[in-house]
Amino acid sequence: QVQFVESGGGSVQPGGSLRLSCAASISIFSIYRMGWYRQAPGKQRELVASISGDGSTHYADSVKGRFTISRDNAKNMVYLQMNSLKPEDTAIYYCNTPVRVRSWGQGTQVTVSS
Repeated sequence: QVQFVESGGGSVQPGGSLRLSCAASISIFSIYRMGWYRQAPGKQRELVASISGDGSTHYADSVKGRFTISRDNAKNMVYLQMNSLKPEDTAIYYCNTPVRVRSWGQGTQVTVSS
């Protein structure tokens, strides 16, 4: 059964940085496009960044230039480096496979507040 375990969230001030990690228990991890999603209170979950098996990336306009997604296929890990954080980035962040979304992990809370 595929499982995602997210970590690295926390509380930061505007302008701060965080690095999120996702451990994916999935066979042949390297063939899957991986994505980071977020869900803010009262809003729908949205895809903010994704990365293909060979490293091509895509970002939502709201995070472009501030967030960087990366992966380590040898470790079945996906990362999200978040810089210049804004209060509107406050959300629970999840990872998953965008082409075929699977069961969600618990996510990791990111709070940006002064």
